[in-house]
This record gives sequence, C-alpha cells and structure tokens, in this order.
Amino acid sequence: MAIKVLQTLDVDQQRTAIDGWQQHYAQMSAGRFHGRIVHAQCNGVEAYEERMNTRVEQHFHAPDNALVFSFDMADGALYLLNSETQNTWITPENYREVAVVIDLDLMGQPPYPNSLDGLLLTPLKSQQSQVFSSWLSYVLNKLSATPGASLDADLSRQLVDDCLFVLDCSSRSLDQSRQRRLAEDRRIVGKVFELASAYPEDNFNVLELATAAGVTVRQLQHSFTQFTGITPSAWLRLRRLNAAHRDLARAAPEETTVAEVAMRWSFWHLGRFSEAYRGLFNEMPKCTLQRRWS
Repeated sequence: MAIKVLQTLDVDQQRTAIDGWQQHYAQMSAGRFHGRIVHAQCNGVEAYEERMNTRVEQHFHAPDNALVFSFDMADGALYLLNSETQNTWITPENYREVAVVIDLDLMGQPPYPNSLDGLLLTPLKSQQSQVFSSWLSYVLNKLSATPGASLDADLSRQLVDDCLFVLDCSSRSLDQSRQRRLAEDRRIVGKVFELASAYPEDNFNVLELATAAGVTVRQLQHSFTQFTGITPSAWLRLRRLNAAHRDLARAAPEETTVAEVAMRWSFWHLGRFSEAYRGLFNEMPKCTLQRRWS
C-alpha cells in the first residue's frame, strides 16, 4: 500500500487519521493546532510517524489482536502496548513518535497474557531503541517523499525482527517504586477520565473527582500534576473548551450561536469564554462557527 501523508489542522482530524485505534484527543496548550501523520502498511504490519505542535490529551485503546511498539522521539524510549492497553496522558508540545503495529498472527505463538507483565506502558530504554526510532523516522519520511513508494514485504518483515530485537535489548528505565507510583497516578487519572467522559456536560468540582477516584483531594491534585502537568480544575476547563470547539466546528451559524454553545459547556460569562477560547485555539469562537460555512 502506498505511503499516506496527512497534514492536519484540528485534533479531531489527527485522532481519526489511523484506523483501528479507539481514541479521544483534546488540545491542551495554546496555539493553532498543526499535526502530521505519515502512515504505511503491508502484510499485517503498520508503521507510522505522528507529530503535533501543541500539548494534546490522548486517551486510547490499542488495536485488536496487535502488539504495538511505540517510540517517543524525545528520548527514544520504547512503550509496548497490546490490544488490552488503555491509557490517558498528555503529550508535551512539539511531540513526535514513531510506531510499529504488528498483527499477532504474524508472530507465530502469540505472547501469553503474563509474559508482558511489567513491560506494558513502561518506558524501556536502550541504545538500540534510539537508533531504531531515528532510522524508522528517516525511512518513513524518505518513502513519503518518493512518488509511488510503499512499504514492501521485505521491509515489513525487517520491522518485526527489529522491534523484537529492540525489546530484547531494552530495560525498564524506572525503579519499581517509581513504576508503582506511575501506575497509581495513571489509575487515578483514568478514573477521573471515565467519569468526565460518562457525563461530559457536567461541571464537576475537585471533591467530586477525588471521590470518584477513591482518593483525597490532595492525592488527586498530586497525581494530576505529576501525570499530566496540570491541575484537575485546569484539565476540566480545557476539556470543556475542546468540547465547545468541536460543537462550533461542526455546526452551521443558522443552527446555533456562540452563546448557546458556551452555556452548554458551563461557560456563563460570554466575554470570558471568548477570551479563554481565543487563548487556546488562536481564534475567536465566532470564527470557528463561520469558517466551515464561509
């Protein structure tokens, strides 16, 4: 299959660029969003590079019957995911990753459930992972610049072998106590995400979020700051701004107004809403509403 290159101007475009993933994206830092996906697949193997300029909240469920080797290009760390993996996190600005998604049927005997214990969603580092991730980025971008180029069967097989070799060479970069804290922070953030997703139009306070996660307000605030880099209140506000942005982008001016959308997402002061909206998305809400239909 030919290489696919997609330039995106919205997190929802970025979210749906690759098939097979169940994902939620929300913009979490100020500026006009720009993203890029380079994607290729052949014989049950997919390879892609993803770039995003703003911080983005990602909640994802990895594809079925697959083993995913995801490399953070900032430090070359490998993150292993399987079809049961779900995670919520916030990327840094100017985020870049490369990944290889392998159909388990290609690997002969699929890994036993317990064989990946301690490896899933844990940063795994080695010199080989840094070299491989840089090489894969180079290959994908070289192919994308070559008319008619594609991911062929030989390269697909090489990617499978190389990923398994990198996994064998990698070691966990966190000690066990820090890994347990990371897992607990991830659990708390995940619980809060589930509540906010189940009742998207409700405006929860930190006490309600802490109760849902089964922790104290202090622990909630600590886990959020450690895991996402922002407070729970700031996180909820950014999520509501993203929801308003999606509604405005999908509606026609004759169907709704900025004020109606703002109030739907618990922004009761229109001037403050417009100011916060412009600060995040680099445009006034009325421009988003009118742009699709202009």
